[in-house]
Amino acid sequence: MANVSVNTNVGAMIALQNLNKTNKDLSEAQNRINTGLKVASAKDNGAVYAIAQSQRADVAALGAVSDSLNRAMSAVDVAMAAGEGISDILTQMKELALSASDTGLDTVSRDALKEDFQSLRDQIKKTISNAVFNGINLIEAGADGINALASADGVNKMTVAAQDLSLGGTILSLASNATFSTATSASGLLSTLDSSVKNVSLALSRLGTSSKSLEAHSTFVSKLVDSMEAGIGNLVDADMAKESAKLTALQTKQQLGIQALSIANQAPQTILSLFQG
Repeated sequence: MANVSVNTNVGAMIALQNLNKTNKDLSEAQNRINTGLKVASAKDNGAVYAIAQSQRADVAALGAVSDSLNRAMSAVDVAMAAGEGISDILTQMKELALSASDTGLDTVSRDALKEDFQSLRDQIKKTISNAVFNGINLIEAGADGINALASADGVNKMTVAAQDLSLGGTILSLASNATFSTATSASGLLSTLDSSVKNVSLALSRLGTSSKSLEAHSTFVSKLVDSMEAGIGNLVDADMAKESAKLTALQTKQQLGIQALSIANQAPQTILSLFQG
């Protein structure tokens, strides 16, 4: 039989220890429900927290990669739109030159065709100068290509080569001052226009291939980010259904612990009955 003491209440001490543990567990469960995380800080689980933080850093870096790819795609799309416009203009210029090569055409009509031809020629220059996105122009003379980020460590990059569509260049060989005044000079422009149309189409094809590559990699990066975020969630997210059930159980256990402590605190009062006559 245990000693009966008014100074030391062993039952109350045990009840208090159990109640304190219940309160601690209850606080942890409430914190998980409030934050949605089972590992919210390093003190919850240092190893898991470190892994999750490392993965979060990679996800943030991949966000920068995605932004870089999107900027590159936009620059390429602008260049392609401008290139398609130039191709259409060249087709119109060929039609005008062909019409002007007709020896039966009078001078007034040929001069009208010439003015239209020169206007379209100058329109090509304007189209090229306006094909800018975020300070990048892929089709102007001397343009540099784009090096878009392709990996979270910044080592791998995707390169898009510039396509110089300026007049008098290697792709668009039509001179910047090209014009005609006679049927013969108009006829002489036809082969140049044919080769320019063909070369511009090839340049657009190269830009289109680059655009598809950028888009494909952007889609991969997006899926990779989703997978990594899901992995982080598996590591640190709390199971809310489980935590809800646990919270209810701990609240009940807390109430019982309070009652047990209350009963234990009343035990010393029984000593008084030993001294009653």
